Amino acid sequence: MGSGTAAGREIRVTAVRVAGEVARGQDLGVALARSGVGVSDGDIVVVSQKAVSKAEGRVVDLAGVRPSSLALGIASEYGKDARIVELVLSEARRIVRMGHGVMVTETRGGLVCANSGVDESNMPPGRAALLPEDADASARRVRSEISAACGADVGVIVSDTFGRPFRTGQVDCAIGAAGIEPSADHSGRPDAFGRILRVTDIAVADEIAGAAELAMEKASSCPMAVVSGTGLAVGSGAPATSLLRPAREDLFR
Repeated sequence: MGSGTAAGREIRVTAVRVAGEVARGQDLGVALARSGVGVSDGDIVVVSQKAVSKAEGRVVDLAGVRPSSLALGIASEYGKDARIVELVLSEARRIVRMGHGVMVTETRGGLVCANSGVDESNMPPGRAALLPEDADASARRVRSEISAACGADVGVIVSDTFGRPFRTGQVDCAIGAAGIEPSADHSGRPDAFGRILRVTDIAVADEIAGAAELAMEKASSCPMAVVSGTGLAVGSGAPATSLLRPAREDLFR
């Protein structure tokens, strides 16, 4: 377990290995209990979006997708699979940007990301995963499953990998959360020199998701991680949608 020391707080991340592919209807709390990884009250369990989508049946057989004329046109221009483009469009509330072979959309849940989160990676050939319809509801369900199977009161984060507009590379962030406050507002507190902080609001759920991804690894069979020692209060909390910047405050859309 992590602990606070004179040198600072120690946080431990432990990957959870699951035997076989996550199947539709699978209880992820039972999978955690069977993994042998201990979980205690106050821990944060990070679950990959792909595992949640598979458990919720958010997997599409591409053979059954019939592309629209719009999808066919975009696919031809960008050299993409028209069936994937059709799924991207069907999952989108709107297209934010298109260029350089990339489609950036706003999903029906309000996430701004590439390709509406539609993803073929770590999926059998001919299948694609969609984002959970409501990732915060998914996090609440997984939290209940863990409570029942493991007897522990934990926070849960559903994580996914997002690109960033002004930096190369991708990072994992929280698209769903339950039982924790996703951000820590330090506004009004003094800094080390006594100046009052005005706009410092730390997206702790994103930071925990990023730390967990380092242990989970993309191509491994570790779709979950237990994060101990964060010091975050577990119980009530806000959804991950609280991290979405309101459009009126967004300078880049």
